[in-house]
Amino acid sequence: MVGRPGITEKKKQIFPIPQSLDGAGAEGIQVVVEPRHGWLSLGLGELWRYRELLYFLTWRDIKVRYKQTLLGILWAILQPVMTMVVFSVIFGNLAKLPSEGFPYPIFTFTALLPWQLFAFALTSSSNSLINNQNLITKVYFPRLIIPIASVLVGVVDFAISLLILIGFLIYYHVPFTYRFLTLPFFVLMAVASSLAVGLWLAALNVKYRDVRYMVPFITQFWMYATPVAFSLELIPQKWRYLVSLNPMTGVVEGFRWAILGKTSDILSLLLISGGVVVALLIGGLIYFRRMEDEFADII
Repeated sequence: MVGRPGITEKKKQIFPIPQSLDGAGAEGIQVVVEPRHGWLSLGLGELWRYRELLYFLTWRDIKVRYKQTLLGILWAILQPVMTMVVFSVIFGNLAKLPSEGFPYPIFTFTALLPWQLFAFALTSSSNSLINNQNLITKVYFPRLIIPIASVLVGVVDFAISLLILIGFLIYYHVPFTYRFLTLPFFVLMAVASSLAVGLWLAALNVKYRDVRYMVPFITQFWMYATPVAFSLELIPQKWRYLVSLNPMTGVVEGFRWAILGKTSDILSLLLISGGVVVALLIGGLIYFRRMEDEFADII
């Protein structure tokens, strides 16, 4: 038996090591999962050791997502485009919401891209443990890999939709500037936001199965609390810092700043929203790892 200290369980549990990860000589080797001591023993170093498994799970989820579908990868394009059309008709033409001098379709599509990434990643990560319960109960690996893999699948959809955004920018004669190079930072911020909240919900979903029914409501409410269909300028100045506590406010406004050249106080937004993301992510990691001791028993 091979003891691996630092992995938490309420009682010792034994898991086999997958041969694909440890080579042919790993047959018969087992892992004894022992209690972890201390709140900050997150064991993040194991993620690198199991990076091949992370790649495998991500690729598997990508194939499952588009397997036996009529339109396949086109769904990654249709969802934000159709939402943009609906928003343009309702909020742009009927409600006449201002778009700060930009064409409303490109104004809202620029915000929809990071939002769709966040919404998909949040939903997938919150249900990821339940959807992989057979894997969790049969073999040992860092459970944190599962929600991370679910989040990474959304990045593939985002990359496809980004090509459509570039087409819109060319059509509306929006110039490309050096700010476009900052997009990876805001993508990373959107991914971190979805993972931060997804870790909380994934751990809770194992114990309370009605959490999965709350996620669509949370996502829908969150979208209307984020300046996706409307401009942040509509929010009174005295309330704007409160809106900045929403981590996706910084992401959406960051995208508009990077792509459209929108002149907002992006630095203060990033400091506030970014701080909330970091706090949620650290708290989510700690809570997930402390709840991990119950996953194999109650899932």
